[in-house]
Amino acid sequence: MKIISLCPSNTELCVYLGVEDQLIALDDYSDWPDSVQHLPRLGPDLSINIDLVEKLKPDLVLASLSVPGMEKNLIALQDRGIPHLTFNPQSLDDIAKDLLTLGDALGMETRAAAVVHAYRSRIKQYEETAKRIEQKTPLYWEWWPNPLFSPGGVNWLTEISRLAGGYNIFETIDAASIQVLPDDVRKHNPAFILLAWVGVPTSKIKPELVKKRPGWTDMIAVQQDQLLILEEPLYCRPSPRLLDGLEKLALLLHPEHFQHLTDK
Repeated sequence: MKIISLCPSNTELCVYLGVEDQLIALDDYSDWPDSVQHLPRLGPDLSINIDLVEKLKPDLVLASLSVPGMEKNLIALQDRGIPHLTFNPQSLDDIAKDLLTLGDALGMETRAAAVVHAYRSRIKQYEETAKRIEQKTPLYWEWWPNPLFSPGGVNWLTEISRLAGGYNIFETIDAASIQVLPDDVRKHNPAFILLAWVGVPTSKIKPELVKKRPGWTDMIAVQQDQLLILEEPLYCRPSPRLLDGLEKLALLLHPEHFQHLTDK
């Protein structure tokens, strides 16, 4: 089949299913793995060149609604009768279901089932280990610096936090993404501030600017120099690569509990 992916997470789903050789074009932000970087580009995920998509005559286009603004891609695909699947995962289990859906569409149900089994088994290992950690670490995740945006309770990062022996300080808010005030963060006094700004390379994230926010120098995270820059691809894209981010976070928070999983 000739497959087109319109966002990085969908490209990564293809890689995990082993069908990256069937990809014929990608959005501009699909930067992993190296083996697909030679493919034609269709523009950024919010401004896909639908004319070019149609010209390439794909058998299947993988669309997404994971970022506000992607709706126009879906509408254009529908209007032109281009065959497509649309994913909108909010949880780790949603990602597993998307892998199964894609496997079914590609006629490779057995392969998809095996990938999902391995994925869920890895999650289970972290779940069992995290249960034994009595003191969960309070975490503040920052997706965007101005205004401040953070994941709420309906989000894979809240799950990742718990699996790594911590908790998202905004996990009780029933939303995928929320705008917060600097004082909201300060009042929670997180032990770690985790900066994963969407679409921003780690080299351009400036933690010194974060420290200058009023009252933030009083927080444990700043006083103990636990303000970390994390790779956006490992935490902000709904694909199985999130589990690589989980492994890294777990070792940062509780290495004594999680090292045995890394050594396997």
